[in-house]
Amino acid sequence: MTSDIRSGDDEPSGVPEESTAPAEATDQIVELREEVDQLKEAVTSHATVDQAIGMMVALGRVTPDQGWAVLREVSQHTNIKLRTVAEMILEWGRRGDLPPDVRAVLEDTLDKYGPTQIPGGPPTP
Repeated sequence: MTSDIRSGDDEPSGVPEESTAPAEATDQIVELREEVDQLKEAVTSHATVDQAIGMMVALGRVTPDQGWAVLREVSQHTNIKLRTVAEMILEWGRRGDLPPDVRAVLEDTLDKYGPTQIPGGPPTP
């Protein structure tokens, strides 16, 4: 006959001791809450980036994949997080305001991917 209790153990194998279970459960709850918060932030960030890609598609006449590449390159060349670049582009769409350095990189990058002129920018020769 086999037993679940190993020699020297007071608890069946695989069952945590009662004294550590509440602490482990609390730690797990904290970890899960942090993970949920991170996932919520990721969903919000993803929506922002998707909207900015949509603006690149509409204004730059590029494909969605190219719109993603434009955002990525602007982020890399300006050393600004991609999510922040996306937020700036959305704000630019609402107010017409885009920092000159970001605007210049955006124009150059869009020129690489499609025949474009950013509205409100100087005419291309």
